[in-house]
Amino acid sequence: MQQISTLTDDLLYQQVAGHIEQMIEKGVLRAGEKIPSVRSISRQQGVSMSTAFQAYFLLESKGLIESRPRSGFFVRLVNKDLPPQPNRTNPPLIAKNVNIDEMVAEVFEAARHPDIVALGAACPSPTILPVNKLNRLTIAIIRDYGERALEYEFPPGNELLRRRIAQRSFTWGGNLSANDIVITSGCMDALNLCLRAVAKPGDTIVLESPTYYGILQTIQSLGMRALEIATTPNEGLCLDALEKALNNNEVKACLAVTNFNNPLGSCMPTENKKRLVEMLGKRNIPLIEDDLYGELYFGSTRPQNAKAFDKKGLVLLCSSFSKSLAPGYRVGWTAPGKFKTKVERLKSMTTIATSSLPQMIIAEFLKDSSYERHLNQLRKAFCEQIQAAMKAICKYFPQGTKVTRPTGGFVLWVELPKQVNALELHYRALEKKISITPGPLFSATRKYNNFIRISCGNPWSKEIEAAMVELGKLAKG
Repeated sequence: MQQISTLTDDLLYQQVAGHIEQMIEKGVLRAGEKIPSVRSISRQQGVSMSTAFQAYFLLESKGLIESRPRSGFFVRLVNKDLPPQPNRTNPPLIAKNVNIDEMVAEVFEAARHPDIVALGAACPSPTILPVNKLNRLTIAIIRDYGERALEYEFPPGNELLRRRIAQRSFTWGGNLSANDIVITSGCMDALNLCLRAVAKPGDTIVLESPTYYGILQTIQSLGMRALEIATTPNEGLCLDALEKALNNNEVKACLAVTNFNNPLGSCMPTENKKRLVEMLGKRNIPLIEDDLYGELYFGSTRPQNAKAFDKKGLVLLCSSFSKSLAPGYRVGWTAPGKFKTKVERLKSMTTIATSSLPQMIIAEFLKDSSYERHLNQLRKAFCEQIQAAMKAICKYFPQGTKVTRPTGGFVLWVELPKQVNALELHYRALEKKISITPGPLFSATRKYNNFIRISCGNPWSKEIEAAMVELGKLAKG
């Protein structure tokens, strides 16, 4: 970088920031790229560390750069470089029986082939997971605790793992103990148990629209009804629409993905989470909070959970390690509040117990700072992959395309022009060996016919770039 001329007034940091801003505008520094550290800028520009910090703070406040924990500062995708986001959704406030199971099975049966470019399934690539360390821990635990690893770990599950999960609750504003937690076979098992603990067949469950198709399948399998509530791409569940639905319907529970909803990527503001808990609490309606993606934030601070505001034990928090550490281990958990005893009994009556060895391995992985270091690397990878995909959508997709701008997770919700049929696009893409997830899977009412979800769980590559080019061509017709 060219050195800044010396100034004696308090505006020197603005000149430093302006120089970096020009480099971003000219494309010298591009979205997703790391910029020099504060120390490097201080040395290169001949300014104090304080001045360099002020310059970076100014750039952050303008939305031009972002700080990533233990990784440094990176150029952000600027809004003017991106298509607009999809509008607020507007589902009918009518409880519906769910019937998407056959459609989901058909879509994913077609996408299972190993030579498919996987832009459909929301799963992190093993190449960015700590495979070697997990394998070493597996060997060590089998050697040291072999017989114990063969025993049933009856509900509530491995005590050490529950204690370590409870310790991590401080990061989202919680105050859990090991006794508050039940280990489950993944997050879907947790959601299933919690739904069964608070509702019965025929009951109405309110949830976001769009929402993860696995949640809809669970509601369908339990014979419950889904009442979809409007959302916005940034803030998720629209609380005014929810209140209207609660006033006009007999609702048994609310199920919400408060942090980085799949597929929207929305993150509910803290004040909205508090209002949500209070709104439901006044009516004595349980909230099942799915926090599967909560650890995968791109900013400097982990978002709070609605559970942090729970004073009545009505919030049943669910999560797992499937998106952050080991999908195949199928280790999840729930903190179901006042429903804990019922959840434990349901767990015992269905799957009996979660596999002992994976619980022991994850408990050991959480022992020191290894998990946090891994999460920092994973967040960086997902953020870079999201930004690369957004740039490709900008470049290759048809005019009129809209895309979300998530601040965590690794999925994008893409609205294509009205004439594009997502299911037809799915089948045409499969012929080119590309998988996507069509929008109608994310709604009990089969909405979102011109929407698709794109997963960014794999490191960006020439193969993925080529797939995005081809997908854009197919969408253009």
